[in-house]
Formats: sequence, C-alpha cells, structure tokens
Amino acid sequence: MFETKSIRETCVQLDSDIDKGLTEKEAARRYEENGKNELKEPRKKTVVESFLEQLNDPLIYVLLAAAVISLLLHEISDAVIIAVVVLMNAVVGMIQEGKAQKALDSLKKLTSPHAYVIREGKEKEIPASQLVVGDIVCLDAGCQVPADLRLTRTSSLKVEESALTGESVPIEKDASFIAKGAGGGLRREAYEEKGLEAAGKKAAGNRKDTHIPLGDRYNMAFMSTIVTYGRGEGIVTATGMDTEIGKIASLINESHEELTPLQKRLGELGKILSLLSLLLCAALFMIALLQKRNLIEMLITAISLAVAAVPEGLPAVVTICLALSVTKMVKVHTIVRKLPSVETLGAVSVVCSDKTGTLTQNKMTVESCFTNQKIFGKKDLGKEEHKEFLKGMTLCNDGVLEGGERIGDPTELALLDLSARFGMRRDELEKEFPRTKELAFDSNRKMMSTFHQRGNQTVTYTKGAPDEVLKKCSSVLLYGRTVPLTEQQRKQIRQAVESMSSQALRTLAIAMRAGGSGPVEEGLTFVGMVGMKDPARPEAAGAVARFRDAGVSTVMITGDHVDTAFAIGKQLGIVSRPEQCLTGEAVAHLDEERFLQKLDTVRVFARVSPEHKVRIVKGFKAKGNIVAMTGDGVNDAPSLKAADIGIAMGMTGTDVAKQASDIILTDDNFATIEKAIVEGRGVYENIKKSVIFLLSSNLGEIMTMFLAVLCGLASPLKSSHILWINLITDSLPALALGVDNNDADGLMRRPPRDPKESLFAGGGLACTCFYGLLIAGISLAAFFTIPYAVILERQIPLTINNFATVLQHEAILNRAQTYAFTVLGMSQLFHAVGMRDVRKSIFKMKHFDNKLMIAACVLGFLLQFAVTEIPFLTAAFGTAHLTLREWLRLAFLASFPLLAHELMILFSFDFVRKGNRKQKLSAKTASEYML
Repeated sequence: MFETKSIRETCVQLDSDIDKGLTEKEAARRYEENGKNELKEPRKKTVVESFLEQLNDPLIYVLLAAAVISLLLHEISDAVIIAVVVLMNAVVGMIQEGKAQKALDSLKKLTSPHAYVIREGKEKEIPASQLVVGDIVCLDAGCQVPADLRLTRTSSLKVEESALTGESVPIEKDASFIAKGAGGGLRREAYEEKGLEAAGKKAAGNRKDTHIPLGDRYNMAFMSTIVTYGRGEGIVTATGMDTEIGKIASLINESHEELTPLQKRLGELGKILSLLSLLLCAALFMIALLQKRNLIEMLITAISLAVAAVPEGLPAVVTICLALSVTKMVKVHTIVRKLPSVETLGAVSVVCSDKTGTLTQNKMTVESCFTNQKIFGKKDLGKEEHKEFLKGMTLCNDGVLEGGERIGDPTELALLDLSARFGMRRDELEKEFPRTKELAFDSNRKMMSTFHQRGNQTVTYTKGAPDEVLKKCSSVLLYGRTVPLTEQQRKQIRQAVESMSSQALRTLAIAMRAGGSGPVEEGLTFVGMVGMKDPARPEAAGAVARFRDAGVSTVMITGDHVDTAFAIGKQLGIVSRPEQCLTGEAVAHLDEERFLQKLDTVRVFARVSPEHKVRIVKGFKAKGNIVAMTGDGVNDAPSLKAADIGIAMGMTGTDVAKQASDIILTDDNFATIEKAIVEGRGVYENIKKSVIFLLSSNLGEIMTMFLAVLCGLASPLKSSHILWINLITDSLPALALGVDNNDADGLMRRPPRDPKESLFAGGGLACTCFYGLLIAGISLAAFFTIPYAVILERQIPLTINNFATVLQHEAILNRAQTYAFTVLGMSQLFHAVGMRDVRKSIFKMKHFDNKLMIAACVLGFLLQFAVTEIPFLTAAFGTAHLTLREWLRLAFLASFPLLAHELMILFSFDFVRKGNRKQKLSAKTASEYML
C-alpha cells in the first residue's frame, strides 16, 4: 500500500524523519514490540512424529493387527516377520521424505545479515535482524535489500527482482513515482521537499484500492532482492513475516501435503483388503460354529487367511521400485526428493512453467541490430562499417566480462557478449580510448554517456532509450560517413523501434559525438540500435510439442509483461493468439466460477504475483488435472508446494525453490521434464503390474485355504507358508516387475491417465480374478493329490468326508501341504514371467532386458527347493522331502499360469483386448484429450 503514498505521507504514517531517522530509544521500543526482522519457523516434527506418520496407512494397520494377534497366539515367527516389513517401510519413508522444513530455512538464508541505517541523524551499521519499521536504510550497488522499503531517495538505482517477481531484467527504481492503482499507470511527482505534502494529498485523492503487481511498484524495494546499480535510501515499511518474502514463507507453510494418486489408490486398496480380512474372519467363525470345529484352531486359520489377504511385501516393493526409479532418473539429470513424486509424474496433464530461467535462458541476448538505416541479424555484424557501432556499445558500458566473471546490468552484459563475438573487449578498447568522465544513467534523461580520449580529441558515446536519444541527434552515421539526419530517416528509425518492440524486444540506441562544443548530449550522431530479449531455451519448443502429442498442456506463468510473455509463448507453440493470455490483475478480479472457465483457453499468465500462481495451480487441480509446476525463483516456491509435482531448476534455482519442490532438474533443461514423465508413466505401469501380480497370487492363496476349510478339510497351507510366499517367493518377482523396461514411445502416445483411475482399470480386475482362481485350482489339485492316492489305494469312496478323514493323519497332511505349498510358490514364479506384458507372448518378450526377473525366478525356485530339502528349513516350515519325479509333476502343474497366458494371447481374451485398445491409442486421440 505504501507504493500509493507520497514520501511525506509514508513518513507521517510510520512516524519517522527522512533525514534523522528514528531515535535509538524509539527503535528499541519498536524492536521489543514487533520482534526480529526474521522469518518465523513452524515447529519441526520430531523423529517419533515422522515415524508414526509413515505408519498411517490402511495396509500397515492390517499387518500390525495380524502381528498382535500372532503374538497372542504365540506365533512368534509370523509376528517378527511382519514387524520387520513394517519397520523397513517406515524407515525408508523417513529417510526419503524428512526434508520438507528446509524450504523456510533456505528462505531465511536469503535475508541480509547487516544493514546501514540512519538513526539520530548518523549512519551506522546494524544486524539486519534489528531493523524496525520506520528505519531509514541506505542502499548501494551489490547489497541485498534487508527489509521492504518505500524508497525516499534514488540515484540511478536498479534492483534485481527476478527471484521474487519473475522479471528478467533489473528494475529501475524512482522514489518520486507514486502508483495510482493497477492498470492506472504511474505518475511522476517532483522530488522536492516543499512539494511533497501537496503531492501526497493529490496522490491520495487519485488513488484506487486495487492490487498493484510487485514489478510495477517502482518506488518500493523488497527484502532479499539485490541492488545491481546506483544508490538509494528507503524507509522500512515491513519486516520479517510482514514483508513480501515473508508472505511467501507463510504461503509455503500453509501448503499442506496431499496424497499422490498412487498413495490414494493404495489407500483404497488397503481399506478393501481390511474389509476383506474382517469378512473372512467372520465367515470362518460362522463356519467353525456350523461345523462344530475347534474355535482356537479356526482363529489361527482366520489369521492365516487375513495374512494371505494382505500382500505384506507390497509396501516394501512399491518403496523399492520408486527408489530404483529415482536412481535411474539421476542419469537423466533429475533428482527426486520425494519417492511418490515419480509415479505422480505419469498422471500429469498440465505443466505450469515459469518463464524466466525455465522456458528462457535468464540471460539477455541481442537478437536484432539497426545500423545504416536497416534491420539485420546479429550474425551479419563484423564489417568495417559496423566498427563504430560495436565500439560504442563496448565503451559506453559499465559491465565487466572477464573470464567466467559477469558483473553488471544484464543489458550491458548482452552488449559486451555481442562485441566480444567480433573481437572487441572493453578492457582492451579502454586502453586505446581511456574514459575521462561519464554521465551516469538517469531515469529523467533515460540515457548514459561516457567521454573518451582519442588522440587530441574527446569522443562521447551515448546509450539509452531510442526515443530520447533520437531527440538529441542532429546527424546519422551511414557507412562510416556522418550526414545530416532527415525527417525521413527519423521516421525509419522510429519504425525500426516499433518493429522490434512488436517482437517483444527491448530496444537500446547508440549515438556518438566527436569533439564539438556546447551542451553535452546534444548534437549527437545516431549510430545504431539493438533489440534484446531473454531468449527461449532451444529445446523448450520441442518439449512443448511432445507434451501436446502426449496429451499434456503447457501453461506459462510469469511476472514479466504480457507482450513479452505472449511473444515467448507464441515462439514455443504454447499460444497462437493474444486472447490466450491473461494478466495477474485480471486473475485477481475474476470470481472463482469465471476464473475456472478461463482456464479452459488461457495458456499464458503474465504480471502475476506468488498468490496468483498458487490460485492458477489450484484452479487447474480443481478441474481434475494433475499439475506439475516448474520454477527457479523465490516467487515460485508457494506454487511449487501447491502443485501435485513441484519441479525446481537445479543450476539457476534458488534454495527456496529447490527445497519447496518434489523434483529438481540438475541441467535446468525444460525438455528433461519429458524424460521424467516417461519414467513416471513407466513406474505406474510397473507398479500396477506388481500390484495385480501380488493380488492375484494372494487371491490364489485365499481361495485355496477358504475353499478347503469351507469343505470341512484341514488347511492346505500353514501361516508360515503364506508368509514365506508373500515375502520371498512373491516379493522378488514383484520387484522385478517394478523395474521392467517399457516402450517409451508407446507410453507417450497415450493421454495422461485419469487420476481417479483404479489400479484395476483396463482389464486388471478380470486378470486378477482369473489368475487367482487358476492358482487356487492348481494348488488345491496338488493338495488333493496325496489323499486321493491314499483313497484309491484303500479303495474307499471318493467323498469329502473321506478326504477329511484321510487328512487327519499327520504324515499325509504334512505331505499334502508340502505339495500345495510347492505348487503355489512355483506357479507364482511362472505367473510373474507372463505378467511382464499381458499383451505379448513370452516368446516375443526380450527376457534379457529384465535380468532381475531371471534372477528372481532362479532364486525363487532355489529357495522353494531349499525349504523342502534342507533339514533345518523343513523342520521350521513343517514340509516333507520330495523326489525328482514329484518335483517334475509339481513343476508341470505350477506352469499352468504361463500356459494360460499363451492361450489368452492366442485367443485374445476380453481383458487383453481392453489393454490393447488402450495401448494403441493414436497420437490424434491424445491431442484431442488436451484441455
């Protein structure tokens, strides 16, 4: 609000003196009242709280309940195994996700440690944390602004605000500006002591109660920004959390973590499995009553079924799969800070990107030149006729470009970059043409001049706004000759300015004067002009096009001017017409319903504040999108937190942006996001395969036990058998499925999946049920083999009661359970091989692309062999030794899931066709899916 007040009004309101500042006594009172000029930190979570947070999962609840009941029934080994799984999952989660608080720590690092203030009429240095509202602060080039200031004096002051506002160039500040209101322009007031009060009253009368973007507050300087040029003074208007950066800290702090789509799906799955466990236990209790069985025995059986219903290895498999994917993503210059973020990338449908430093290079570059009355590209410079033009840009310049060091205004550095391409260096030229004096840039003149000695003559070079420089020119340099400047030539120069401006280029004119007398900066010779901009990253346009083909919309959100934003957006293919652009001011004035409607067409948002960015991100999320937000500045941090996926730039990004993000791009390459999305989509596919594999396997276990108990028979499996299969035989192949290679082109031809899509979509439920019932059938067939042989040998009737009677014999039951256990374990290994791709024959799969699957199957078969053939293991699991003939028969029976896989491919079962239809989605359909 102080941007709309005069200096006198500000001093009166803050009860301070522009010349003397505050007294030490008053400063101490205000410090005591308002506290330190620091950003506050929320209470950090304790290790215990973080650990308990990892346990807040329905699947974990079921496992813990099973472990407790196992302890009560003295099934110690079962309880220990479950506890190890839960503990491992919680520890891995804590390690990966324990850094969220660092965002505010990084924000705090940005504050200046010291400040120069005027108190009781004397300038003194104090810790920045001791600044109070009303202090008069002195600013010099290179210093960091220690608090929010209403500027009271400025001398060629420029402040770099890109990290806060997104502006690509330093902002020229002027204490005499008074904002009239958003969209109402700015009014210059003469900075004269006697006119301040009247000016303040006049400004107050014209003022509108509207929001003014930070980038348009030319009479304000904000905490954490950098002074790049000139000097100034300002009165502190806000400290600590009341500053603009403090408001950003509050936004970050207020952003709550949301569950990723995968976490939501797994949570729902956990609830379903919990309900299934309860229903199974209730059903078994009723069966026990009806069959008049031993209730304790049935309770143990019920626990075994509950354990069978829950895939114990699933949390660990998902965590390990994500962790391995994180390792793979490091190779494509992507650091993942939060494991679930990898999978969320696969569902991204909107990528909101900051412009400066993300889509553009954050480096001003000369794009066009104008000399000899014509516009041409910078590549065409270097001729003899351009020598004076290059010399003027180099000498009338305060930038430093030596080795890897770049110091100065980005526009001046851009000029030095250009001249260096043609062999001109400022340090070398100044030895030949030493600078004798200078006139610094002034916001009133809008130009600067330097004076150089050339032999016995003084040469003046002037650089500034074309319109102002042109007013001072009476001649023009044409092909090395100075000729009088005609009206026709003036018109050509103005047309060139308009042409460059229409391309969102920032124009800067060069003029000179050799010798002469009279007023300086008069009677100049117009030499030429350059058009500069912060260029788009060369790879960004291709990435935007590929996103479009994949059904992902790209949205640019920037603090820069709308014309500049539109020009970059059009160049990158984000927008094609101005109607697709919207300013932050317009966003602020739209009600929620109208705003959400605008999101259907708008793809560029310009002159936005951090609050606007958060609203835009939340708006796209409200329309059902999974939103990724990229950025590198402090002003991007709240929106990075608000997005489903926050992506920070690693090289140019601030610590704030990095710590507020989920993913960091180490090469600052916008195109790298595409590789990350491919990996994210692949991760989801793999986890989905793992989930279906584990659940179909567990369904086989459940049906095997439940059907046997329902028929009044002994349990085909012991609880130790189920845990062994779930944690060893199942988990290794599931892990191999989780790191399987996918067809990247095929993945990016699909539209983003619906975030509400079930893990069983696309035929997954049918696949789970089919394989579950098949595995149960062959396991029961193996279980009945031994009692069936006994019944045949004894020549007694084939009845359920006779089967139950035969199975009461301990040796027979032990061998029958070994058969069922062995077939169940091996069948799931065969099943895992087919699950690599339910749409492709195993004879067409590239098995050596997934060496982990080969290793998992080999190790699985060896472990299954060991558990029946090594004495101490057979004693622990209650199994019997098997002959080679028995192994071969059981292996053939266990291979039925693989045989079924091949038959389904041959006859194209319905759930396979569903998957094929989704896989063959055309690029056209993907494009039509876009917002």
